[in-house]
Amino acid sequence: MLKVERDSGRVLIFAPIGRDGPASAELCRRVGLPAEVCSNLTQLLQGIEAGVATVLIAEEGLFGQDLLPLFACVEGQPPWSDLPFVILTSRQEQPAVAAWRQRLVTSLRNVSLLERPVQAITLTSTVQAAFRARLRQYEVRVLLEARDRAAQELEAQVIARTSELEEANGQLRRQMSERARIEESLRQAQKIEAIGQLTGGVAHDFNNLLMVISGGLDMLDRQTDPDRRKRLMDGMRQASQRGAGLTRQLLAFSRRQSLAPEAVDLARQIGSMRELLDRSLRGDVHVRLEFTPDLWPIEVDPGELELVVLNLAVNARDAMPEGGTIVVRAENVPASPSAVGDFVRLSVIDTGTGMPPEIIARVFEPFFTTKDIGKGSGLGLAQVHGFATQSGGTVEIESEAGRGTSVILLLPRSQRTPAADQHHLIDLHLTRPTTGSVGCVLLVEDDDEVAALVAEMLGQLGYEVIRVASARAALGALANGRVVDVVVSDIMMPGGMNGVDLAREVRKRRAELPILLTSGYAEAAKRDADAEGVRILPKPYLLTELAAALQTARDQNLTGEPSTRAH
Repeated sequence: MLKVERDSGRVLIFAPIGRDGPASAELCRRVGLPAEVCSNLTQLLQGIEAGVATVLIAEEGLFGQDLLPLFACVEGQPPWSDLPFVILTSRQEQPAVAAWRQRLVTSLRNVSLLERPVQAITLTSTVQAAFRARLRQYEVRVLLEARDRAAQELEAQVIARTSELEEANGQLRRQMSERARIEESLRQAQKIEAIGQLTGGVAHDFNNLLMVISGGLDMLDRQTDPDRRKRLMDGMRQASQRGAGLTRQLLAFSRRQSLAPEAVDLARQIGSMRELLDRSLRGDVHVRLEFTPDLWPIEVDPGELELVVLNLAVNARDAMPEGGTIVVRAENVPASPSAVGDFVRLSVIDTGTGMPPEIIARVFEPFFTTKDIGKGSGLGLAQVHGFATQSGGTVEIESEAGRGTSVILLLPRSQRTPAADQHHLIDLHLTRPTTGSVGCVLLVEDDDEVAALVAEMLGQLGYEVIRVASARAALGALANGRVVDVVVSDIMMPGGMNGVDLAREVRKRRAELPILLTSGYAEAAKRDADAEGVRILPKPYLLTELAAALQTARDQNLTGEPSTRAH
């Protein structure tokens, strides 16, 4: 293979006949080109392989020679090299010589032919031009080598960067795997939290119902008065109806509740709920019904509709601790590009505390609630969403912190005529039996059925009963001159003050007044109650358990003086 070194800046001369060789070398030296004369073809080949800038050959020196090694040497040049040859020719024009010369030019590739006699300046300028061309090849070689080195360095950098990226990708995959593990752990924690919320709310609600049923059954064996037995039976029936309603909420949330849609006159159905709504809300919360005169009938399950309205009204009540107005409004919504078909818009609007965006985003999530533990299962709005969806409609919430909330349902219009008779979900009739022989109990209970049963049980024990529905109302009762010997209060109540807060306030004002707390979810405030030294009686409880708990509470507060009375 041809070797070319950058310092091989010499001219090889092969002219073995006559004085062409020495003379040409002398001419090259005069113009500053190092020259070396070769005596035979073998020496020429060795010189070319050692490194040369230009080769000057007299063609007669090649006649009869084996030129294949020379052609192979030229053919084996690197890509950047094209060794220049200057060949001195004669005037011979024979066909054989011409053919041989043509083959020589073709095989040596970069050839300049000078026909003798040739002037010295022509020879030297031709050799110089070939020499300069060779030097430019050397420069190209340097650039190509630099390019190759850069390419190698780039390739090395690419390999290194690829390795770094592989490591980074490995770290990212590990981080993604860790994140997925953490997210799964979070989901499990959220499931556990959701189960806890469900457990607290449902346990509280069902314990209240069981309190009415089990306590009522216990009381039935002790009653001979038909009217009292009827009241107890009515209370237990109402409790079972409430339990069925809670079960419907759970099924509606899971969308497994079998609805029975029918044509419903919305104004008549909700209008007949007015008394139910008034009894379900506080005295400082007012309901206003606003229905357009030509309101269309809707195709829904009437019982589920009442449950939805009741849920929304109770939520609105809880959002207005200082009282306010709940507007139940209904109006027709004709078909439009955004609403395929005719709908009736049912809105429940309150003037309460409103909700920030982060709460609005979660209100329809199952088990999500902002109420205290035990005060709700978190299924109310989920049930509303399930009802609207199963009925072929939609529900949305508009709210702003401090500006109230609007829950808006779009319910499908019915093409049928509503039936003349109506069926309602529940009747919240309440009785308050009173007797008075052993003292007066201030009963603080927001659940009407539980309050009715406990009042009956207290009456059986010989107590006169004053019932209020909130802690603030209880403090007002203690301050208005009523005679009170013991306070029996539920722990979880509306209005921002629970039973433990009430006990704390009563202790400040009447330290000797006995207090007994009850709860369907006793764990919710057990630590706070223990800190106040107040006993919690878990629901459901029997008459004997209530009697024992009352006696214990009164004994704990016994100071040698008669029982404290508020005057």
